Amino acid sequence: MIRMACGALCIFALWALPGCGFQLRGAYSLPYESIFVATGDSVIGVGLKRQIRASGGTRVADDAKEAEAVFLPTGEWRDTIIVSLSGAGRVREKRLRFRYAYRVVDAKGRDFVPQSYVELTRDVSYADSDTLAKTQEEELLWRDMEGDLVQQLMRRLVMGKPKPPPEAE
Repeated sequence: MIRMACGALCIFALWALPGCGFQLRGAYSLPYESIFVATGDSVIGVGLKRQIRASGGTRVADDAKEAEAVFLPTGEWRDTIIVSLSGAGRVREKRLRFRYAYRVVDAKGRDFVPQSYVELTRDVSYADSDTLAKTQEEELLWRDMEGDLVQQLMRRLVMGKPKPPPEAE
């Protein structure tokens, strides 16, 4: 009896999820035929190119002149901010902040996506007695933030639909 109730509940949940707007994250479909990613060999650039290639619908161009769109990073900032101190004045908690600015332009330099930025933060506890472990934890958090940034950039690129720019008469 309990198995039937659990089975019926699972079937109802699977039936109800699409009705509430829930969808599994699928492949990204970029609105560009080709894109040039002007990031060099940075971790973000390599991850972004990999995700674009995996999406299948957009070609990663080798030259900005042969691409419909050009992804231009305009800045990358990484900060470590002290959030709290102990009674003895030692650091207890830090905040890692990663801010990445970018824009997407066409071959003539006109904006498809104007200057935008993504900002990510992670909080991490800190202890002088565990310096090595906390340093490694910070490195893992930075890498996690880089992966998260690539995913957020892909979602934003999908939403940045190109509009035909007005032609000068």
